Amino acid sequence: MSNHVKPYVDEHSQERELTVKAILLGLIMAVVLGAANAYLGLKAGMTIAASFPAAVIAIAAFRIPFLRGSILEQNIARTTASVGEALVAGAIFTIPAFLMASLGGQKLWTHFHYWETTIILLVGGLLGTFFVILLRRTLVVDADLPFPEGHACFEIVKAGQKGETGASLVFGSMGIAVIIELFKNTSGFPIIQETREFIIGFPKSVIHHFNTSKEALGNVAHQGMMLFQTPLVSPALISVGYIIGPKYSSINLAGGVLAWLVFIPLAIFLDPDLSTRLAVNGQPADWSTLAYSSWYNHIRPIAVGAMLVGSFKTLWGLRSSLKKSFSGVFSKKTSAASNVAPSRLERDLNPRRIFLASALLLIPMIFVYHHFTQSIGGAIVTAIIMVITGFLFSAVGGWLVGIVGNSNQPVSGLTLSALIIAALVMIAIGLTGLPGVAAVLGVAAIVCCAACLSGDMIQDLKIGQLIGGTPWKMELAEIIGVIVVSFFLVFPMIILHEGNIAAGGLGIGDLKLPAPQAGLMAQLATGIVGGDMPWALVVFGMFFSLGLLLIEAPSPMLIAVGMYLPFETTFAIFVGGVMKWLVDRWMNRKQAAPEERLIIENRGTLIASGLIAGEALTGVALAALTLVGIPSLSAYFFGVEEPALLKTAGGWLAFATFGIIGYCLMKLPMRRKV
Repeated sequence: MSNHVKPYVDEHSQERELTVKAILLGLIMAVVLGAANAYLGLKAGMTIAASFPAAVIAIAAFRIPFLRGSILEQNIARTTASVGEALVAGAIFTIPAFLMASLGGQKLWTHFHYWETTIILLVGGLLGTFFVILLRRTLVVDADLPFPEGHACFEIVKAGQKGETGASLVFGSMGIAVIIELFKNTSGFPIIQETREFIIGFPKSVIHHFNTSKEALGNVAHQGMMLFQTPLVSPALISVGYIIGPKYSSINLAGGVLAWLVFIPLAIFLDPDLSTRLAVNGQPADWSTLAYSSWYNHIRPIAVGAMLVGSFKTLWGLRSSLKKSFSGVFSKKTSAASNVAPSRLERDLNPRRIFLASALLLIPMIFVYHHFTQSIGGAIVTAIIMVITGFLFSAVGGWLVGIVGNSNQPVSGLTLSALIIAALVMIAIGLTGLPGVAAVLGVAAIVCCAACLSGDMIQDLKIGQLIGGTPWKMELAEIIGVIVVSFFLVFPMIILHEGNIAAGGLGIGDLKLPAPQAGLMAQLATGIVGGDMPWALVVFGMFFSLGLLLIEAPSPMLIAVGMYLPFETTFAIFVGGVMKWLVDRWMNRKQAAPEERLIIENRGTLIASGLIAGEALTGVALAALTLVGIPSLSAYFFGVEEPALLKTAGGWLAFATFGIIGYCLMKLPMRRKV
């Protein structure tokens, strides 16, 4: 094979690979991990790569006597399982935008549309998969990319063949997170206080205004405030911070500090009559309401502008990689090599059939776009834009995963680029209003799903290359996964949305489910196509992001995401980053050997993945109970919504819970035997 890769399994191996049990196990994991990532993405605007937990679960499952399986079967199960995380990432970044978008008080969607959503997931997922099949040799073999996460996952798989599965870490931490979520979620037995809010009022100030000649103009009395919230007691969010590390969790918190401790207090201070104008039944709005309203209506549009500039900065910084990607994609060497299959390890699905299948996917999308636009011409133009941008950004997405890993793939930037291109074309052909917004979001959704699947699949194929998997069998497993999972992944989103409404919230877009990327897509689509956007605030955000770039601030995009999220969310992610910093500091002080560092980091990743999955799946299950008429387990079993213990000891229990999470993430990975 090219680049001197010696696979773990020899090319002449006759081990079982594409088996029914491997596919079934992969599909089950895909649905479960997809539901978990739906919860995490809507809550924190981030997802985690499913390759690590899926690999561990597959290793453990195929050691059960009646499921005994080979490493190649484990590879197929992991490949199929990762589809759920990738596809749901594309979904939660874009599909909720259909619910959040409105023009003139008229909403685009008032509820999830099952069939439209399923078709978008199916077409987007298949396009991303098909495009990567055509590009596999270019990106996996010829490009010689580092694939950092792919190699890390391969090390876990390799260690698993020697008896070190790590399954106890994943399932043990899942159980701990399930218990914590049951006792902190308002739909469970709420005795742990999730967060606490503090209002810090400023003394009244009188500002004496005058002109350039120092002539008095008038006096204005101001009285401001600052709202501070403790970090959420959330194993999932803390684990996200642990996985992304201290640097990125600190950058994310910086956005929260700027939004909640600088910009919101400033907006309220400079508008002393805001509470009176927002009065309800003659009662001026309280400080907490003012802070929320200012964040939702003032700060989030600023964050949108900052995200926009941050996205293009990310793409600009990757321009050399993008150029190499496109030159490699369209090179003659690639098209010739793709037809050569000298061994099992280099055999792909038939490229001609894949190309034909990609073309056939245009037909259902034209029908969907016609449903959105009520214009056959608009539908055809929209479908063409979708195919072109989908292919280009799938290639780009796959290339970038090879450089920075699947977890760091800049999907938002790629999707925003496709959205803006589609929006400008819609304006050019005169397709405006809600139909135009729907068409733009339809393009963005499919491109996002395709980019997510391409990144996921290219990493799976690299892991498969290192293991010694057969490419065409992995590709077929991925296609089966996309087809099956597409029909299930809308349900976790529906459950979370409707469950939040049933519990008294707003659904997706509520503080508990802010869905930052989808909100950004909705605001941009309605702003460009429909004109319903506070452009002044967006421009302020763009110049704010430009200022960050001028001082070489790290990741303006992540700072903007921090501004878009509730403060208690970014604070919890930061706590996880601090825990990872403490672990890193301990390893540096001990001068741990590279092998020991790898073991500790892998253990920490597996424990964090289990904590995320445990909380997320329990959250989805409790939301489903709310939908069937059970407001909370506490009310169902004991007849009280809030146990008395919540008020008397909720804060102390929260403090103890942070200690439990810290023990799991800091102490357990460093133990010699776990």
